[in-house]
Amino acid sequence: MLRIEYSAQVADDIDRIVEHLVVHKVPDPLRRIDEILLAIDVLAVNPCIGRPLPGGRRELVIGRDHRGYLARYRYIEMRDLVFVEAIRSQREAGYVDSSSANR
Repeated sequence: MLRIEYSAQVADDIDRIVEHLVVHKVPDPLRRIDEILLAIDVLAVNPCIGRPLPGGRRELVIGRDHRGYLARYRYIEMRDLVFVEAIRSQREAGYVDSSSANR
């Protein structure tokens, strides 16, 4: 089974998502984060399930509407690794670039 690793940026992404959920009084925001991470776990057995992006990246669609998120990742077959670079809401304008995103 593949390993899944997360960039340092993902911790900031999760903090931002939790802050947004708290501000908007979403019940049990940590449960929502658990749901996102559980959905990402599918990449350990299906690393190519996400839609292809330029530059060898892929994007996993998680949920929909107000519960919709996107996880940008790379599948590094030679290392038996899925590297998650960023997570954002589907309604956000875009990802925040970080130096680790070019890994």
